[in-house]
Amino acid sequence: MKRFTNSPHLTSSPSAVLIKPILCRRAPRHSSHLMQAQQSLFQSAFKDPNQRAAHGVKKSIPFLNLWAPSQDVQRYQEQQKRDLSTMASATSFYDFKPLDKKGAAVPLDTYKGKVVLIVNTASKCGFTPQYQGLESLYKKISASHPDQFVILGFPCNQFGGQEPGSDEEIQSFCQLNYGVSFPIMGKTDVNGDKANPLFEWLKEEKPGLLGMKRVKWNFEKWLVGKDGKVRGRWASTTKPESLEKEVLGAINEA
Repeated sequence: MKRFTNSPHLTSSPSAVLIKPILCRRAPRHSSHLMQAQQSLFQSAFKDPNQRAAHGVKKSIPFLNLWAPSQDVQRYQEQQKRDLSTMASATSFYDFKPLDKKGAAVPLDTYKGKVVLIVNTASKCGFTPQYQGLESLYKKISASHPDQFVILGFPCNQFGGQEPGSDEEIQSFCQLNYGVSFPIMGKTDVNGDKANPLFEWLKEEKPGLLGMKRVKWNFEKWLVGKDGKVRGRWASTTKPESLEKEVLGAINEA
């Protein structure tokens, strides 16, 4: 009887003998054809709008690149393009058109020649009482320098969900609780993919502490001079009344 223990064709490890043929085994040809057929069927079905509806597909899936985006996606993409275009060409505060409380665009060149204090606000924040300080500052400087100063409040719900109300509710809150008479704009984002282009520009023009651009919390403040350039940025903890000297300096600047 032959002995195979010394055969050069076998290794000393039984597992190696079993693994070799498994690694070398090829998938049956019909399996490859089946996968191709399934892929083709999937692509054909989802290119056809009727098939998409039959499968319950209502929105586009951009990474598949199989059909055009939905109208909502297209509108969002177009708005992003316009925002990026505005950002790229913006040289001053007056190049922007944020939305007011009713959703209408407000050309900021309306405020040319004025000093503008911009604040991202919230109704349920520990800093919300600063509305009172802002209103006092606005009235005081407007009395001594009529039509030369304005404050623009931009409600934002990105920090602790502290501005959950509608634009109408926000307006009512500001007037009833603090008698706010300066403009409160439409609710907006100040950070992230949907950030208001104005705030993206403000952050670029005047980064915060240690060069950090991101808005950190409610009631941060930016002062824009009569030339449309950003003069300063202050943290949430800065009280509005303390900015009187800065505002007057910007007004009196030739």
